[in-house]
Amino acid sequence: MGVALLYIKTWGLWVDSWAPWVHAAYTAHPSNASPFLRTVASSSPSSVSSHPPLAESLRPKHLREVIGQQHLLGEGKALRVAFESGQPHSCILWGPPGVGKTTIARLMADAFDAQFIAISAVLGGVKDIRDAVEQAQVAQGQGRRTILFVDEVHRFNKSQQDAFLSHVESGLFTFIGATTENPSFEVNSALLSRAAVYVLQPLTDTDLKQIVALALARQAQPAIESIAIDRLVAYADGDARRLLNTLETVRVAAQQEQVPEVTDAWLVELLGERMRRYDKGGDQFFDSISALHKSVRGSDPDAALYWLVRMLDGGADPRYMARRLVRMATEDIGLADPRALRLALDCAEVYERLGSPEGELALAECVVYLAVAPKSNAVYKAFNEARAFVKKDGTRPVPLHLRNAPTRLMKQLDYGKNYRYAHDEADGFAAGERYLPDGMPDTAFYRPVERGLEIRIAEKLRDLKARNKKAG
Repeated sequence: MGVALLYIKTWGLWVDSWAPWVHAAYTAHPSNASPFLRTVASSSPSSVSSHPPLAESLRPKHLREVIGQQHLLGEGKALRVAFESGQPHSCILWGPPGVGKTTIARLMADAFDAQFIAISAVLGGVKDIRDAVEQAQVAQGQGRRTILFVDEVHRFNKSQQDAFLSHVESGLFTFIGATTENPSFEVNSALLSRAAVYVLQPLTDTDLKQIVALALARQAQPAIESIAIDRLVAYADGDARRLLNTLETVRVAAQQEQVPEVTDAWLVELLGERMRRYDKGGDQFFDSISALHKSVRGSDPDAALYWLVRMLDGGADPRYMARRLVRMATEDIGLADPRALRLALDCAEVYERLGSPEGELALAECVVYLAVAPKSNAVYKAFNEARAFVKKDGTRPVPLHLRNAPTRLMKQLDYGKNYRYAHDEADGFAAGERYLPDGMPDTAFYRPVERGLEIRIAEKLRDLKARNKKAG
């Protein structure tokens, strides 16, 4: 429970609405309560919510106070130049949570003495957009600029995003959108063409340690041993907001339990097992599965294991991972090693029988095997070529000699006539027999590579082709 509750962004609001329930849970089972639960149960709403969250109180007030993103904010870099130009422009800030998107938008409004209007696409709608337009029109009448900040802009649908276009064009406001998802896929092309895209990176461990030092200096915090700081930084996983919210939890819990120094052991007990930030179904998810697939294709078992464990550690469904391994076996190994597909199917069955964590070892075994197996995408390419040909070529009639003839009438119509049964031929091969539709040119969709079993398959096909040619 303690881990899940750490994700709440506004500590005070959480306590106001949930503290009675937590208090009841603590009263019913005080001996089983974690340090976090004991802290909340014994805290009054007023004592906690009277102070703004640490993440808000430490939000930079000036550009020089921003930690991280120096590839954008350093001397001569794109966003720094934009700040110094005196002329704001519409932009999309794309990056993971807690890296400074909202902060940069606020600082831009301050730098240009502009009215700042923020809309959450998660909670807002067309009415909020209309209200923002009215406020911007009032400010324009007073000779003041407006910066409209839309958080999680990818959550707005196409019509909602289109509502901004005419106002961006007219200069009524400068549009700044923040998104954790790839704007190429999630933001309308019309809006995207009117906004510069800036990519923000996760904060480094050095950046996060600077933020810890700042928090310790500005607010009363218990002493924290260095190894515990390292754990806090690792727990934050590049997210400053998560780091500061966790620090807030640590401070309150330490005060309640009168802990003189936060040790690593105490921190582990408070936070529970560390969990990575992971956006199932989002960009990070698909980037990670792409990295796994490319590592297998590139025959790097160590990298493949790393990405597999990263995804499992982040909460990816092992069943989904097993399905992807089956796909890799067919797409990238193919007939160079037909055993790969069988192994991938077996690994999926093993996981179904054992579950986690024991069944995850089967996934690891499969990943290593696929990575070291000989590679061929010949079947994958052949299938796609055949599908493209059929789609373009249309439907050709099945040759009479290949048709089934279960009735007398069909036999009278010559269905199946002159068909040569391969098992009755020498070596089980009817040399010269044609199986493609009449009038269709000979084609070679499947072209085996010179790796693994496909070396022998290629030899076999060359021999059969020569026999066909000899038979005329």
